Amino acid sequence: MSMFKWDVVDPQPGEPVGPRQRLPWGKTVGVGAQHVVAMFGATFVFPIVMGLDPNLAIMFSGICTILFLLVTKNMVPSYLGTSASFVAGVAAIRAQGGDSSDVTGAILVSGLVLLAVGVLVHFAGSGMIHAILPPAVTGAVVMLIGFNLAPVVAQIYWPQDQWVALLTATFMVVAACLFPGFWSRIAVFLALIFGYLVSWLFDAVFGQINSVLGGATEATDHDRVSWAGVKAADWIGFPSGKLADGVDVVHGPSFSLTFILLVLPGVIALIAENTGHVKAVAEMTGEDLDPYMGRAIAADGGATALASLFGGSPTTTYAENIGVMGATKVYSTAAYYVAAIVAILLGLCPKFGAIVSATPGGVLGGITVVLYGMIGLVGAKIWVENRVDFGNPVNMVGLAAGIIAGIGGVTLKITDDFELSGIALGTILVIVYFHLVNIRGRHTDRTSGEVTKVL
Repeated sequence: MSMFKWDVVDPQPGEPVGPRQRLPWGKTVGVGAQHVVAMFGATFVFPIVMGLDPNLAIMFSGICTILFLLVTKNMVPSYLGTSASFVAGVAAIRAQGGDSSDVTGAILVSGLVLLAVGVLVHFAGSGMIHAILPPAVTGAVVMLIGFNLAPVVAQIYWPQDQWVALLTATFMVVAACLFPGFWSRIAVFLALIFGYLVSWLFDAVFGQINSVLGGATEATDHDRVSWAGVKAADWIGFPSGKLADGVDVVHGPSFSLTFILLVLPGVIALIAENTGHVKAVAEMTGEDLDPYMGRAIAADGGATALASLFGGSPTTTYAENIGVMGATKVYSTAAYYVAAIVAILLGLCPKFGAIVSATPGGVLGGITVVLYGMIGLVGAKIWVENRVDFGNPVNMVGLAAGIIAGIGGVTLKITDDFELSGIALGTILVIVYFHLVNIRGRHTDRTSGEVTKVL
């Protein structure tokens, strides 16, 4: 069967549609539109908080999704949206004086490392991942990545408008947990719209606010919602202009070993995400996708490197879109091609990007205070789902120092020009200390009482 030939089916609602099948094109476009909405919120929120261009991120999410589908031979239905795994590392780079080219250079190297890991997994099997990064280690690294972002919310976004931030966060929590079905899966997008409306209402009722805008050093009076950039933007064109730090939106990367080490821990999170997502899709579709595990990881790495090469954002497979498949039982990769094409077209609308870039700081404060906490708690979720036994000192003591070093921003100065700190140091300590005391490769699973091999 040709890679671009899908068997056309039109089953009753609730009956599954496989990856190599598709609904009639009209319905396929409808499902593809749902995937666009599902990925939309997080895909452009994370570029904003990383100081990169959301328009470019949206466009490359479409390009990279097509690349992913091609590499996995249309067997792994998934959308590549902007990854949150590098947000903490990017914040650390900027805190140390790095600009956007330093950010994309460090992420590009991480993408190449992920690509190499994918190639190794393809030929050696997925067992090697579990040997080096067992659930205890992976959970710890993901946790410190998320919780390391707490100061970004507290010091940058939340103070810009604390009441809008609080209302937006409250709405997002309610939407994600209490809204029915598909609506709960687009809680980030709905929270963004809600925050925008509240900010506009506050401008009309209370007037300007006095606060420190992102990137500024002193508080000024300003409108919460300013669309001056939206009015000046063109309707059609390639992403262009300057980022907040003066770097061109489309730019080449620059490389620094110090900055690269700050974002490399994000690779561990991406390995865990991709592995988990492929397994989830395999369970949903009933397909054996283990032979495509390495391809999926390598495709995500190559996509991240490609996007970063031009100043775009890192990518990852999106749980939001897997949720859409769970709700619709339509696993057709044809729908993902539709979603990717729509994303590319949105990326070619500068006015759309200007609207996204004008998101008030208070709105971002409300969204990120929830999202960053969720990233950290995903680490705990990995522990719970894999029944990591913290009655065993290998897990308790072996991970403790790395987590505190990563979240607390502990610094290890090696030379006058090189130091390890925060996430980079925390990740190294987690991996080294765990394997140092886990020499026998054994742990006790409290749920069974049996001694089992750490995979």
